[in-house]
Parts: sequence; C-alpha cells; structure tokens
Amino acid sequence: MEINVLNIKGENTGRKVTLNESVFGIEPNDHVIYLDVKRYMAAQRQGTAKAKERSEHAGSTRKLGRQKGGGGARRGDINSPLLKGGGRVFGPKPRDYSIKLNHKVTILARKSALSYKMKEDAIIVVEDFNMDAPKTKDFVNIAKNLKVDGKKLLFVLPETNKNVYLSARNLQRTEVMQASNINTYKVLDADVLVMTENSLKTIDEILNK
Repeated sequence: MEINVLNIKGENTGRKVTLNESVFGIEPNDHVIYLDVKRYMAAQRQGTAKAKERSEHAGSTRKLGRQKGGGGARRGDINSPLLKGGGRVFGPKPRDYSIKLNHKVTILARKSALSYKMKEDAIIVVEDFNMDAPKTKDFVNIAKNLKVDGKKLLFVLPETNKNVYLSARNLQRTEVMQASNINTYKVLDADVLVMTENSLKTIDEILNK
C-alpha cells in the first residue's frame, strides 16, 4: 500500500512511502472503535458535580412542627429536602468517569480508525519540515497548497514542534498532535489526516509493539 509524498507547497516529490498493512489496511472493528471512543469521551468528564445532602447543610436540627395533625408531610428540621434551601435527595457526588480498556483493544481501535481513513483517501503524507517562526499565515498557506483548507484537519507530527503548534492554534477546525498521542476519537473526528514521513514511522512503532 503506497502513497505519494508531497512537500508543503503541495507538489509531488516523486517519492512514495509504503503504509503498513497491519495498521492502515485491516478490516475495521466497529465495536472496539465504539468502546475506545466511549472511553475517551468519559475521560473528558470532570466528575466534580456536587450537591449537599440533608446531613451536610448547616442549620438547626429542631423539629419545626408536630409529627401529625399539621395537614402536610412530616418534614422534621429546616434541612429537610421538602423545604426550600434544604438538602437534596440523592444529589450528585464527585466521581471518576474513566473506563478501563485492555491495551490490545485500544490498539485495535486505533488501527481500525486509521484503516477507515485510508479507505476514504483521507490521509495525506508530507515530507518532514520545520517553521522558523510561528506564523498562522504560513500554516494557512500550507493547508491551501495541500487543498485541505476549510476541512477539519488533524496534523500529525513525529515530535513536539512549538512553531507549528502556535501557528495552527488559532485556526478553527485544525489541530496539531504528536504521533504518540493520536487516539481513535481524534482520527475519526477529522476530515483529513496530514502526516509527516517520520510520524508514520512513530505510529508503526507504537501500534506494532
């Protein structure tokens, strides 16, 4: 499975790279994709919601009215959930929403997501490059040269590149990510993946350990 390598001007360099069939050419497994996306989305939840229950409210414990004969519910003290300002019944408490998945399941999900993108011809490979300074205008020109401007773009680099990251930070529908950090959700959420040659090597090493 070969794909042409372009430069940042959008020109064909005349070279091709061979994509690993075991990463970009497998039969996608929809169920493991669902599990991994669910895990990612759950991890984004803060889990900090908290409401005070009856015992946590500050207030007198004096019984406000007689037990029977008042014509209403037996409400007890002023912290009763029946009263305005009282405690909440079974309110939310801080919790951890994270879900654990086996490592092999996570790897299979990422391979499935990348294989889907390959089938959709939504992967572009560019030669490795560097930017002398962070300039959003230069990054926009790169996207235009590659004919991906206006699309939801995931730019995958082999390692941290501050200038490229800062150049793309203010652009909507554009994200720059290290190859070691890609996940199923981000891959599927993007319209197009733009990868450098070395980022492909990093992905191969991670997903084929």
